[in-house]
Amino acid sequence: MHLPQNTVIAVADGEKLSLFQNEGDAANVKLKAMSEPEMDSSKIASGARHSSSAANPDDSQQEEDGFGRGVADMLNKQVLDGKIANLVIIAAPRTLGELRKGYHKALSEVLLGELDKDLTGHSIQEIEKALAAA
Repeated sequence: MHLPQNTVIAVADGEKLSLFQNEGDAANVKLKAMSEPEMDSSKIASGARHSSSAANPDDSQQEEDGFGRGVADMLNKQVLDGKIANLVIIAAPRTLGELRKGYHKALSEVLLGELDKDLTGHSIQEIEKALAAA
């Protein structure tokens, strides 16, 4: 995957989000960790409903889904505020599904690609390798 300089890479699962920026060029990706984004915890908590039956996912799954919605809201805001011009999202498959539900039209326009892999907690080199292989 060719990533222009300053492309933001969001790496997420149902509990953690890390942001990186490409300081290299399109052919030679060189990621640098960005500061931890501010998340609106009220959005994250809204995913957790406290009911338990066989038809409903357990509380931890609902919290993970809520976290995915919170990540989408934060990314939407960054795109709308002009802070992200190019974006790649790497997320665990279920989290990626939750993120997609919340994409704003403007986010979809700057989205260069998605990888449905759980790379949270992996090294920058492993993330760079996954992007190069995509």
